[in-house]
Amino acid sequence: MSDDSSPARIAAALRQWIAAAPPGAKLPSTRSLVAQHGASPVTVQKALRGLAAQGVVESRPGVGTFVRAARVARPNDFGWQTAALGAPNHRIPELPTALQSASNDVIALHSGYPERALLPERLVRAAFTRVARTDALVDRPPTAGLPELQSWFAAELESATPAGTTPVAPSDVVVIPGSQGGLSTAFRALVGIGRPLLMESPTYWGAILAAAQVGVQVIPVPSGFGGPDPDVLSRAFEQSGARAFYAQPSFASPTGALWSPELAGRVLDTVRRHGAFLIEDDAAHDFGMTADPRPVAAQDDGGHVVYIRSLSKSVSPAVRVAGLIARGPARKRILADAQAESIYVSGVLQAVALDVVTQPAWRTHLRRLRHELRTRRDLLVESLREHAPGVQLEAVPQGGLNLWVRLPDAIDLGRVIQECKSAGVIIGAGSEWFPAEPTGQYIRLNYARPNPGAFPDGARTIGQVLARAA
Repeated sequence: MSDDSSPARIAAALRQWIAAAPPGAKLPSTRSLVAQHGASPVTVQKALRGLAAQGVVESRPGVGTFVRAARVARPNDFGWQTAALGAPNHRIPELPTALQSASNDVIALHSGYPERALLPERLVRAAFTRVARTDALVDRPPTAGLPELQSWFAAELESATPAGTTPVAPSDVVVIPGSQGGLSTAFRALVGIGRPLLMESPTYWGAILAAAQVGVQVIPVPSGFGGPDPDVLSRAFEQSGARAFYAQPSFASPTGALWSPELAGRVLDTVRRHGAFLIEDDAAHDFGMTADPRPVAAQDDGGHVVYIRSLSKSVSPAVRVAGLIARGPARKRILADAQAESIYVSGVLQAVALDVVTQPAWRTHLRRLRHELRTRRDLLVESLREHAPGVQLEAVPQGGLNLWVRLPDAIDLGRVIQECKSAGVIIGAGSEWFPAEPTGQYIRLNYARPNPGAFPDGARTIGQVLARAA
């Protein structure tokens, strides 16, 4: 059989015939095409189905296949939606740089996710295979989550709980579809539309997005590599009347901050004194390098800390599963909101996540990840110091995925980012991590992306662009 027998070859030949035929013309029968191209009926049918899917021809069962008339393009009129929607109650931030995709031929330092090589891919694939043979494929899971997964999240936090503090119970855990959904749920259930929420500044862009989506009033609390000042936090509580504070005490995004035990204790005391909640986002729990995470929730048995730990970044972005731990009436409100939002999290994804994190190889993977992240971090730090002396790195983070870098105040940040992009280096503007006006010119650089060997070239490009912008 010749090359003319492939579906692609037949489709190409038919396109030439269609180009010369008038709209509505009937194509030769399948039998004629089989004879003409020396192909099987199945191959001819594949070619015709492909052309139909592309809108080139249309099939009329029992009649034949015909050339489809070209549709005249006209502009869509969506003007009626302006009146139907009205003015928005709040502005939703645009898609951040961290979520924008990039081609393989650029040096991508902008993303907030680890690359595929840093994920436990074999564990994830094996877990999906095993779970596919269980009832999780067809059963509806409990609304609050699989009991075994609830127990795992509770045990993880209990392992950091000091003696004398009542550990959390599995029933305190609500399994949620990733930390982003958990933030929206916590903000709705604990704060409410139009009410004040204290938030570290700078902070995770997803929390800023969730706050805007829910419609809470964000009150920025300055924070840096050393964390927030408890006295400033206390004044913010007093002046705003807020009853919740959102923070990332362990390897914060974007700064990489890790709160000291003393600071964690003072912040928790402040929250208790004001009868408030600390919404603790522990998204980078699995990304420690030279230090371990220090969950503030482990020190709390009064229900003041609402703790969120996601597995989406460390297990797989395809396994959007997180645990939200809360006690008392707050847990009931959070569960009610989670039920209204998503009813329950896919039992398959919960079972896969549980399978991965309970395998002995999971701990082995985390040890390897710790070493790999440290090597990449150090390489990017050294590259910046050598090739981009104009940038200021306040401190080297002990965990997380990013470096928080300050640029000279006089430069045009937008121009720097655009020129870097034109030179094949993608970086994220630090302004996306401030819930209010940025306090300086910052960029966030991710060292967990593909091709770390290109870090020196990326740093050199940043240094050259900054030199021209000075």
